[in-house]
Amino acid sequence: MTPSAASSGPSAPGLGIPAVTVAPGSTATTSLTVRNDSDIVEAYSLEVVGDCAPWATVEPPRVSLYPGTSETVTIRLEPPRSPETRPGEIPLGVRVLPAEHPESVRVPETTVHVEEFRELHTELAPRRRRGWLRGRYRLAVRNLGNSSAQVGFTPGQAGEELRFTFSPAKPKLEPGESTEVRLRVRTGKPVWFGSPVMWPFTVDTTESGESGAQEEERRDGTVVRPPLNAEFVQIPVFPKWLLVVLAALLALLLAWFTLVRPAVRSAAKEAATKEVQARPNPGGTQDGQSPGTGSGGDTGSQPGGDKGAQPGASPGGTAGTGGDTSGGAGQQSSATIDLKTPSGATKTGTYPVPEDRTFGITDIVVANFQGDEGVMTIKFGDRKITTIALETFRNQDYHWVTPIKITENDTVTINVTCAKPGTPATGRRAQECHEVLNVSGVLIPTKQ
Repeated sequence: MTPSAASSGPSAPGLGIPAVTVAPGSTATTSLTVRNDSDIVEAYSLEVVGDCAPWATVEPPRVSLYPGTSETVTIRLEPPRSPETRPGEIPLGVRVLPAEHPESVRVPETTVHVEEFRELHTELAPRRRRGWLRGRYRLAVRNLGNSSAQVGFTPGQAGEELRFTFSPAKPKLEPGESTEVRLRVRTGKPVWFGSPVMWPFTVDTTESGESGAQEEERRDGTVVRPPLNAEFVQIPVFPKWLLVVLAALLALLLAWFTLVRPAVRSAAKEAATKEVQARPNPGGTQDGQSPGTGSGGDTGSQPGGDKGAQPGASPGGTAGTGGDTSGGAGQQSSATIDLKTPSGATKTGTYPVPEDRTFGITDIVVANFQGDEGVMTIKFGDRKITTIALETFRNQDYHWVTPIKITENDTVTINVTCAKPGTPATGRRAQECHEVLNVSGVLIPTKQ
């Protein structure tokens, strides 16, 4: 180093710092010579100031000098390998503070040139995708260097069966910035049957740096990263077991049309022929006349019975197998209970069975179309059928093979306790709960 001119002030050191170049993540040193031009013994405290202060130190940080003597100290520079360490010319200053004459403080300065470095971190996820024709992947890219980078991607595959699409294709990242790139992989044609096909491929990531003044590309402007390995598994459109099922069905159809169906038709034909041959000739008279169709006697009456009575009829004139049931079979009927209950209240809705009727209920449907919250209890007469929490359903139905009978003047009852009204299709919360019960069955007359 070249020392500066001697100071005219008392106890002022002669100072000078040479410029230095350092790469982030490495260590560089420079020196400073402190000279005591005063006539007393002086101690000097040395401290780095400026943008380099967080990663620069002085060794030793304090020196004591006799008059007319000097000492060289070392300035150690250790910038971290981080996106925050920006490249370029950074000023470096060292404050030299005399202990006896603090008014003679000096701050010599120099320039530290911080070099650029490139570091790109990429991750490909997932490493394996399954699909019929295409697969989608995500490329997470982060610029860990201290300069902007234009990122590019180059896919690689052993053949030409796959097509690759990157979106965005060439993102530009500032130091410390990250982005996610979507990768789509597509095959040319589907696999209809058989086993899945494996398509391994790689993705090479490159970065190019540019200066702010659009200077020519530097020697290390392009850095090739290790390729990322991935795989696309193309599954067949129709699974392998489907071929086995189709072959089995085809074999069954062939067996049916060639073996079973002719045998069934032959057996049916033989059975029909035997039935016709075994059936006796209707009637026992000659000339094919059936009994009672001759022209001789009166066939309009039965011996010992009433004239004109039907065979098998009872003397009273009603059929022996049962009378007219049209009056006692009942008719299909349904009823609806529409119940609105204020929030926090309990309300009951009823349907009374008409007089001289018995209601045989086979079906009920409950609707909670608002999505209310609360409790509903359903009773047929004095019999409790069920208790339901309203929030567990929107529409519910129950069916019985054997009807549940309710006698005349008894009621079908629903009891609703509204805890919280729901929101209907209008989008506004209702002010009260609203439930609907529909009962269906047969109304049977109690008097014949």
